[in-house]
Amino acid sequence: MAATRPTVPNTTMRALRGGLSPGEFALAIRRAAREIGEHVSCDARYVGRVEAGEIRCPNYAYERVFRHMWPERSLAELGFTPRTAVRRRAADPPSARGPRLRPGGLPLLDDSYLPDEENDDLRRRTFLTGGPAAVLAPTSLAAALGLDRPALAAPRSAAPGSTVPPPRRVGAAEVRGVEQAVRSIRLLDDVHGADTLFELAGQSLRSAYVLLNDGDYGAATERRLQSGAGELAISVGWLAHDSDRTVEARSFYAEALATARMANDPALEAHVFCNSAFLARDTGRAREALRAAQAGQSAARKLDSARLLSLLAMREAGAWALLRDRGACERALGRAYTLFDQGESEADPEWMTFFGEAEIAGLESQCWAALELWDRAGVLARQAVDLQEPHFVRNRVLYTAELAHDRLGLGDLAGAATHATEATALLGDVRSARIRAMLAGTARQLRPHRAVPEVAAFLAAHAREAT
Repeated sequence: MAATRPTVPNTTMRALRGGLSPGEFALAIRRAAREIGEHVSCDARYVGRVEAGEIRCPNYAYERVFRHMWPERSLAELGFTPRTAVRRRAADPPSARGPRLRPGGLPLLDDSYLPDEENDDLRRRTFLTGGPAAVLAPTSLAAALGLDRPALAAPRSAAPGSTVPPPRRVGAAEVRGVEQAVRSIRLLDDVHGADTLFELAGQSLRSAYVLLNDGDYGAATERRLQSGAGELAISVGWLAHDSDRTVEARSFYAEALATARMANDPALEAHVFCNSAFLARDTGRAREALRAAQAGQSAARKLDSARLLSLLAMREAGAWALLRDRGACERALGRAYTLFDQGESEADPEWMTFFGEAEIAGLESQCWAALELWDRAGVLARQAVDLQEPHFVRNRVLYTAELAHDRLGLGDLAGAATHATEATALLGDVRSARIRAMLAGTARQLRPHRAVPEVAAFLAAHAREAT
């Protein structure tokens, strides 16, 4: 029997944590990751494993985050073992034993070569390589989830006298595949917008529901799988919303809500109501938006996340603004900012990474715009643009387009055209029918004023982008 390698605590990382709790330190790591557009699922358990020496070398994502936090230190100076020393060699050469396979037949690097953290990083990057189509190609996701197997590829039926194949066992690997698909959609949407992702993501959702409906799993796996499928339905619903497919978005949100209710999952339920309120407000159904925002707050009170309650209060404020009830809107805004100022916590849902200073300013700006208080709306829209992190490309375009709308509300034709031109230039690879419709509306309103030089420049840029 091979000797067991002794675990050596990482006293350097423990010293860097200082007086922070493991949870607070994990929160600081996640915040630093967002600063560089990276995603890590760091929690108190991960911090404990690092400090105990169980993680001898972090994966590449964590390495980038740690180097961002402590740029003057190498991995060795942070108490880690060089990656080349961590990659253990098995006794037999790879050619002698062949690659291990994950469910569905995809090759999986043997864990005698890489620690779990490295495998997690490689799995994550499999979804992020090659652009949106490669990330969400339905055949790739189906294979990763084991859905290319005949037993799960279609509803089980058999001709008379034949045997129905038994349901395939679904475990942690398949659930991780669903959860990673959700993360990948969110990351790509931040950069590319929804139009290029919607169809592929919808096929990914159908694959996830095949797992849920036709798989064989235990109670713990069922809970995670229900949550993952529900979150995936919400993500596809949002892509439908941003692609201007509002009827389909409502359908996906209804599916996600049914999943949340069956799973008795308040976090999933709060997320569905949050997105449903946004969709209802965006399509002019103010009372529905209000009911959804208030129902979301009721579900979220079970979760101990002030930031989630803050976002839902902002959704409520938007509904009140659409109803032209300024007093109720201001009261909801006050609650939202009071909750927001309590800061982030470990209870905050993973999907809320977008909700920072820029987003709350942008949402408040929308309230004042709905109330036709254009000066206040414009100031906050400008603030949202200035505060937005660079990797949230779609949101930067959105806020700039809204700033153009606010200037138009003030009668500032040149200013509106200038900001609309900026938004058009930012579009690039962003494919959001919702934002393009906003700019098209601005173009229609400005077209009678093409004698203004800035307006003429915008109309020309808009025409080029539309072709």
